[in-house]
Amino acid sequence: MIAFENAAYNYGGGELLSEVSLRLAPGSFHFLTGPSGAGKTTFLKMAYAELLPTAGHVTIFDREVKGLSRDNVSVIRQRIGVVHQDVQFLDHLPLAANVALPLTVSGRKNDPRDLQDLLDWVGLGHLSDALPASLSGGERQRAALARSIIMGPDVILADEPTGNVDWEMSLRLLHLLLELNRMGKTIVVATHDMNLIRQAKGQIAARVLRISRRRIQLAGADL
Repeated sequence: MIAFENAAYNYGGGELLSEVSLRLAPGSFHFLTGPSGAGKTTFLKMAYAELLPTAGHVTIFDREVKGLSRDNVSVIRQRIGVVHQDVQFLDHLPLAANVALPLTVSGRKNDPRDLQDLLDWVGLGHLSDALPASLSGGERQRAALARSIIMGPDVILADEPTGNVDWEMSLRLLHLLLELNRMGKTIVVATHDMNLIRQAKGQIAARVLRISRRRIQLAGADL
């Protein structure tokens, strides 16, 4: 589905990631850990072709990213939902319109009933007309998750989705991600929260990847 083969990324001041080789299989669940600045966000950006490897290869849905046109990248990204660490919304649009924005941009039909069902699923159905500025941190994160899956992606990449919410909301977000995984979605969550990882590993066979010394390693069980 998404494969890295000896992939590396260099920002110009030396390699941030080196010799990354792994495959994100359909229906798998991965946690990505490592200290701040280790390259977690860079890895996620490579996984949806926002950044191209400076060495090695990254293949997304059997397509080598280095050979893709801008249009081809846009098509591929419709199959990948991204929850960014810094959640951004258009402040003048209500929540429902913000969540549906990927559909609007792509020209796809927006069924109001499906949108309402999605908002209900993340627990925000009663806030469909609310403006982003009125939402709490947890509500913004759930809205970001809803927006990331509005296109029905095969893969969801979440960058520190629980970084700015309390433990109760972290568990709620984790529950939604686990449910998506049980639906067959491939999930990658970058996080510092070891308690969140322990909670998930008690429910699913999550793979834990750790960035250390520019490389991605399979973490041990003693988390």
